[in-house]
Amino acid sequence: MNNITITGTLGRDMEQRVMPNGDPVGNFSVADSQGRDKPAIWWNCQLFGKRADSLAQYLTKGQQVTVVGNLTEREWTDKDGNKRKQMDVRVNDIALQGGKREQSAEPAPAPRPTPRPAPAPAAGTGFDDMDDDIPF
Repeated sequence: MNNITITGTLGRDMEQRVMPNGDPVGNFSVADSQGRDKPAIWWNCQLFGKRADSLAQYLTKGQQVTVVGNLTEREWTDKDGNKRKQMDVRVNDIALQGGKREQSAEPAPAPRPTPRPAPAPAAGTGFDDMDDDIPF
């Protein structure tokens, strides 16, 4: 088998569909940057099974990922009658990389509870004659 590991950026949101047998499949593309002076290599990736469902919300355009999978070759005839070939990656393992991405809406922080004032000390406990200049 031809194994490949790719680290790159998703070029589009993962597209989900269901195969005839009912299993989910997700398709996405990953740009593998080769450096400043070289163009990126685009890889078409396919993720099968429950992971396609569970990762759909995270596999969005701009997300950095590391993909491990097998290279597969796909052949077809286009509408002009030309035979075409394409290499795809059948994903075996995927890891989300990178820092925090910019998102359209972030959840609001939880409100902080307001502290209750401490009860005044009872007279004769020795606390009523303390100096107010104590810094704590």
